[in-house]
Parts: sequence; structure tokens; C-alpha cells
Amino acid sequence: MIIVKTREEIELMRESALVVSRTLGMLAKEVKPGVTTLQLDKLAEAYIREQGAIPGFLGLYDFPNTLCMSPNSQVVHGFPTNEPLKEGDIISIDCGAVKNDFYGDHAYTFAVGEIAPETQKLLDVTKESLYVGIREFKLGNRVGDVGYAIQKYCEDHGYGVVRELVGHGLGKKMHEDPEMPNYGKRGRGKKFIEGMVVAIEPMINMGTHRIKQHRDGWTITTLDNKPSAHFEHDVAILDGKPELLSTFAYIYDALGITSNEEEEFRQKAFVL
Repeated sequence: MIIVKTREEIELMRESALVVSRTLGMLAKEVKPGVTTLQLDKLAEAYIREQGAIPGFLGLYDFPNTLCMSPNSQVVHGFPTNEPLKEGDIISIDCGAVKNDFYGDHAYTFAVGEIAPETQKLLDVTKESLYVGIREFKLGNRVGDVGYAIQKYCEDHGYGVVRELVGHGLGKKMHEDPEMPNYGKRGRGKKFIEGMVVAIEPMINMGTHRIKQHRDGWTITTLDNKPSAHFEHDVAILDGKPELLSTFAYIYDALGITSNEEEEFRQKAFVL
């Protein structure tokens, strides 16, 4: 059952989402060769708590950390470790936080130093597909419209779209209805209604869409060991249109990137 949020609840969820956005922005300055993902995890936990929130992943389904850290061929749900990041790596950082009893949950895949051009293209296309999907999250459309748009965009670029892992509704629970696959057929699935909030999160592989789950029950890698990218935003339907609750603006500020990619999805201009 889809749990519709009031405007007041959506604004509380925006606060939760922005806790995550600021945390990812803080981490953006720290992602570099030689740092370990466990060091980043500790920084994130402290920073989330400083903002009056609690880590959303820590202890959820018995997950032992604040961040899911998934480098290179890891798709999602990777554990932070003491292994240093290396020049040319990519690292998906997925972060959650709870504030005002609501979850924020979004993700960004970072380049570690200079990366190969073909890997940068994977990151670019995956992030672009996120906005292609968000554009379809509007009143009267259905789950399949978002999935179809993401799938077509990525497969047209020759990439594999993960099937087993999906986006989801978001609220007082991390995972609510509906599931939001990154593949599908137009006009299929649950219809979008005013006040819905979802996390849309393309997980896109450079090669095959097929994946492997490891014995730890969490770590998931591409079957061919080629890189995978992951980007995620929290989005509500307000006045029939998609409204971004999260932002990559803090990341871009930290990295010196200029972008207007989010403007069409905000009723009011976002100011850092």
C-alpha cells in the first residue's frame, strides 16, 4: 500500500534528505587515493549525529555500518573496509539518515582521482538516466514509465541494467511501496499519485546486467567484474510534478562543479 505524505511531512522528509546530501558533500572532499572506506564511514556517522539525526543504515536489517561503500565492480551494499582507495577507482557511497522520524536515502558514485574515460562515461550516463527517470515520476504515470525510461536510456548506450535491485517508496520506513525497478514497460505497474515519495536509484553496469551475491549476504558484484555505477535521489510528487528532496549541490560545491541539472525538479531555487 502506498503511504501518501502531506506537504508538512514532505518538508520534514526534505530535512532528512538534506542531512544525507550534506553528508555526501562532506565526504566528497575526503574521497581520494589512500583513504579507507572505513575512515569515511566513521566521518559520516559523526557528521550525521552532529546534524541531530541518526544513521539510517546502522543496524537496519543488521547492517553493521553507516554507509554502504561499493567500489568498482561492486554494485551496492558493500561493507566499509580498511583497504585504501586507489587512483582510478570509483566508489558508490549510499547513505541514509533518520530525522523527524523520517528517512533520507540517496547515493552518488565518486571518481577517485583520475579515472578511465570509459568509466567516466558510465558515471555520466548513469547519472543522466536518474533524471530521465525522475522526469517520468509525475501524476498519472506508472512505475513502468520510470523503469522503461531508465532502461532504454542506458541500454541505448550499451550498458546493463540490474534487475534484482530496485528503488523504493520512502517514509517512516526505509523501504515502502512501491518498488521502483530501473526497467519495465510503459503503462505498467502502480499509478503515481499526489504526495508519493520514492527513492529512484539506477544501478547500471558497464557490461552484463547480471550480478552475483556474495556469501556475506550483502556484497553484490557484477558477474563479469566490470564496473558498476549507482546514483539515487529522493523525490516527491507535488502539484502533479516531481520535486527533488535531496540534492547533489553540496557534492558539486565541494568538487568545484557547476550544474543546473536539478533546477527543473524544484518549485523553489535551491540555495546552499
